[in-house]
Amino acid sequence: MKILSKSSISIRHIAGTFLILSLILLLGSCQSSEENTSPNLIVIMVDDMGYTDVSFNGCEDIPTPNIDRIAENGIRFTSAYTTYSVCSPSRAGFITGRYPQRFGYERNVQYRPGDPNMGLSKDEMTLASNLKQVGYHSGIIGKWHMGAHPSNHPLNRGFDEFYGHLGGGHQYFPELIDIPNGYEINSEKESYRTWIMRNHEHEPIDEYLTDEFSNEAVSFVERNADKPFFLYLAYNAPHAPMQATEKYLSRFENIENVRRRTYAAMVSAVDDGVGRVMDKLEELGLEENTLVFFLSDNGGPETKNGSDNGPLREGQGSNYEGGFRVPFALQWKGDLKIGTYDAPVSAMDIFATISELSGAPGNPDHPLDGVNLIPYLKGQQDGVPHETIYLRKYDNKKFAVRHGDYKFVSFENNTRQELYHLGEDIGEMNDLAATYPGKLNELDSLREKWNSELIDPVFLGLIHTEAWGNKPKKVEKK
Repeated sequence: MKILSKSSISIRHIAGTFLILSLILLLGSCQSSEENTSPNLIVIMVDDMGYTDVSFNGCEDIPTPNIDRIAENGIRFTSAYTTYSVCSPSRAGFITGRYPQRFGYERNVQYRPGDPNMGLSKDEMTLASNLKQVGYHSGIIGKWHMGAHPSNHPLNRGFDEFYGHLGGGHQYFPELIDIPNGYEINSEKESYRTWIMRNHEHEPIDEYLTDEFSNEAVSFVERNADKPFFLYLAYNAPHAPMQATEKYLSRFENIENVRRRTYAAMVSAVDDGVGRVMDKLEELGLEENTLVFFLSDNGGPETKNGSDNGPLREGQGSNYEGGFRVPFALQWKGDLKIGTYDAPVSAMDIFATISELSGAPGNPDHPLDGVNLIPYLKGQQDGVPHETIYLRKYDNKKFAVRHGDYKFVSFENNTRQELYHLGEDIGEMNDLAATYPGKLNELDSLREKWNSELIDPVFLGLIHTEAWGNKPKKVEKK
């Protein structure tokens, strides 16, 4: 029998231990790599931005170099739509991947912390709830606007983190944010002055609100870099009130119109924040495995905030293109080539795209209206994501149907109808209804079929509180 020296035993013991440790580290590395294959998702949504108020859509007086990075390193969409031309229903369509008219969400919600039915239906699955099923960590920073009752709080709708405000808009300067508890008020006007919520608690702020949201977004990415995450960065800028700090106003001394100058400063603050988030992704090596979407929630209300929808007709609230055709870009450095995509797409497609990429199962009882964009962008699938884009505005008695390059709009419960060819007339100035009655009837038939699938609104909206002097009225949920 061979006798080993103590030194030999020690060396072999050390070598064996080193081998075991190496295998453990290798296996751990492989396991970690497997766990992080699902792409991260960041959706940057701004509020009431005009179609041509980013440089990648031709803006000349407001540089947006950081927002442009998303388009320059990815895909710029020229025909992107939201599901509604005002913000609350538009957000409901994005967060569910479905037309909000299907579940009665067709009005800007009232700020009603005491009404559990004033907001997003509990029957609808949110994008955050869906991604939670496959291990994603989700956070929302900024504007919620889908119900102020605790049951509709983002942390009760699938999100793991929330830093923002529950209502439709907010003051930007810390000294104007002076109501500590947002659950103790019942009016839209007062909701603009509430302390910012961190999860379920309220806290004051020290900086300009847009900068606070950008700070939190960078922190979220840092804290969650080692797991699949979804960040919904919902800036309330450049929504009114029109407020900006001198830091941003000083960049636009050449703009004489005061409203436009303030608007430009607010957009510039957002652009700085977007740049900080994009820099953090690059610093942490997350760029190639992160989809970053940028869009506005609806068209710009030009006369209210100084926005510019360029060649598009009208703006926020309209069923013409200026109401719900928005700036839209997607970066996914690890998988998509740089380019421009002209076929119609929808904000609803964000839900469908990340769901398929991550394997999140969705809700089979509520089929998505959005589609996975990636096969179309890579040329792997023929056709276009959406042959038809729809809009119904129940209270305004308006419809819109885009089918191919033709656009049908109607007013006064469909008693007045118009037809446009967007490929030749993006400004919707040349009504072709009398010239092509067959095409008009074809699109009207599509409208009628889609309308038959919808339900009436299930809650009263902000327009009703305004009509009653801001005294909320309750409606039973249908």
